[in-house]
Amino acid sequence: MNNPAVTQIGFLVIFIVIMYLLLIRPQRKKERTINEMRNSVQVGDEIITIGGICGQVVKTRGENLTIQVGSDKVKFEIMRWAVSKIVDSSARQSSKKRKVEEDEDDAAETKKTLPKRMKRSSQEEPNDSEDNED
Repeated sequence: MNNPAVTQIGFLVIFIVIMYLLLIRPQRKKERTINEMRNSVQVGDEIITIGGICGQVVKTRGENLTIQVGSDKVKFEIMRWAVSKIVDSSARQSSKKRKVEEDEDDAAETKKTLPKRMKRSSQEEPNDSEDNED
């Protein structure tokens, strides 16, 4: 039963199973989710293409998408497979609101602490000048 050919075939089978579980299966799962995302693109979605172009979908026709780009509202067609990412516009707006709120909070904190620092430095200056006179 200790045939070297059987053990080599056993190791080969185990190696193939491990490669399938570690490489092939996750890749297929990733491809499936990407295809689902690309098939779910609808009119009004903001997308980023694989070339890095950001635009809004204005028309879908089979495998072709017409997107509107820039302030000039230039429209051009791309293939559905060229979509890299769908940008959630509500998430983008909420992140902008958060940034504005954080900036306002930082500005308010700066305004509150600035006079206190000025008072401290003005109080410290006479002490420093007294030290210099000695």
